[in-house]
Amino acid sequence: MKIEMKGIDKSFGQNQVLKDAGFILDDGEVHALMGENGAGKSTLMKILTGVYTRDKGTVLVDGREVVYKNAQEAERAGIVFIQQELNVLFDLTVEENLFLGKEITKRFGVCDRKAMRAKAEETLERLGVKIPTDQVMSELSVGQQQMIEICKALMVDAKVIIMDEPTAALTQSETKVLFEVIRSLRKKGVSIVYISHRMEEIFELCDRISVLRDGTYIGTKEIPKTNMNEIVKMMIGREIGERYPSRNCSVGDVVLRVEGLTKDGVFQNVSFSVRAGEVLGVSGLMGAGRTEIMQAIFGNLPYEKGEIHINGKKAVIRKPEEAIRQGIGFITEDRKTEGLLLEESIEKNISLANLNRISGKGGIVISREKESSLVRQAIEELHIKCFGPFHECLNLSGGNQQKVVFAKWIYTDPKILILDEPTRGVDIGAKKEIYSIINKLAEQGVAVVMVSSELPEVLGMSDRIMVVREGMVRGIISRSEADQEKIMTLATGGTL
Repeated sequence: MKIEMKGIDKSFGQNQVLKDAGFILDDGEVHALMGENGAGKSTLMKILTGVYTRDKGTVLVDGREVVYKNAQEAERAGIVFIQQELNVLFDLTVEENLFLGKEITKRFGVCDRKAMRAKAEETLERLGVKIPTDQVMSELSVGQQQMIEICKALMVDAKVIIMDEPTAALTQSETKVLFEVIRSLRKKGVSIVYISHRMEEIFELCDRISVLRDGTYIGTKEIPKTNMNEIVKMMIGREIGERYPSRNCSVGDVVLRVEGLTKDGVFQNVSFSVRAGEVLGVSGLMGAGRTEIMQAIFGNLPYEKGEIHINGKKAVIRKPEEAIRQGIGFITEDRKTEGLLLEESIEKNISLANLNRISGKGGIVISREKESSLVRQAIEELHIKCFGPFHECLNLSGGNQQKVVFAKWIYTDPKILILDEPTRGVDIGAKKEIYSIINKLAEQGVAVVMVSSELPEVLGMSDRIMVVREGMVRGIISRSEADQEKIMTLATGGTL
């Protein structure tokens, strides 16, 4: 299936998000669509699949102009869109999610459970996913939920599959399996539109790259005839320099010490320490227990054994409020459901985490002057692109949403900041800004714990790297000794 989009305009009220945008997809190719957060990539694909109507322009499919009324109509035509925001029903099982609206029936419309289970198990096995089909979606990790979304697309006889940040929540091994599936689909003539901020993946997997900037088509390059620097310049209009900013901070005394932390069946005997001004990277495969360990330290997950010490004193942390009072901040991996009130303003999101700071005398009534000053300071210092303090977080790009999450915690003056996938779904320009924020915090003496599935990020930002496997710390490597091979060796059960 060949798709050509040209001269596409789209506005939401006074905000024009696409202006003369375009895109051409050939038969049987993997075509990357790149641009900063807010460049219009997802909007363009939503216009293609009938989620949004275009204000202007044409969409041609195999030379014929089309206007799909909705995503279901596009899917019937063979175009499937796996969106970045997971479209799952958490109270239903894996099998029920896979067949929702597409049930296999016997006579009189009765669901053929046996046939559905067999097809579900076959598709899951094809993706190397070992999840029981009767497991409830709410019990799965974000990465596992993402794999179920990909499985849903594979169960349709699609000619074009659009993948928006498909590996954002996947481990390296899951990403490898997904790439094998994509290559197999390409051989069968299926075309893939691949939206991602991960340059290494795009140069490994894709045939061509098209770039949008500020809602406008900039150009298309063949992978063998371009390089990362050229693509970055097309995306942001300038050179970006080194991907990971240099750090120049002195490491102080131990701020956080964890000893023998254990939750039966989740993690066992976890011990590590983090010093003031240090960035401790935490790596491991999906399901290794990294997030659960951090949730326990923050008081969001009860544990049976072990101790947490802050500045040499034993800390009692049974709920997040106690962690916050003792100087711990936690930026969760899913900003949309756990990190932000999406339908509220930037001001309200930042203020809620900083009520003590913005309260007037007696700490009861909020000082509008203090609140306004704090929020404007955050917008300026973190370079949050917005219309002002009252801009709803729902209408911010992913990178700017993440900066608001950082702002919530930075101004609480934390001694310890836990970052769980801090740059997930964030473009390369915003990533570097977030790395600079992390470095600045370290320079101010904050002890930073950074969980990340991106090995280049872990290697580029950490002073030491702790590798977790099956709920246990398998090793802690210094920055000078660490490389991808050593980390993966420990993450998969090997020894150094």
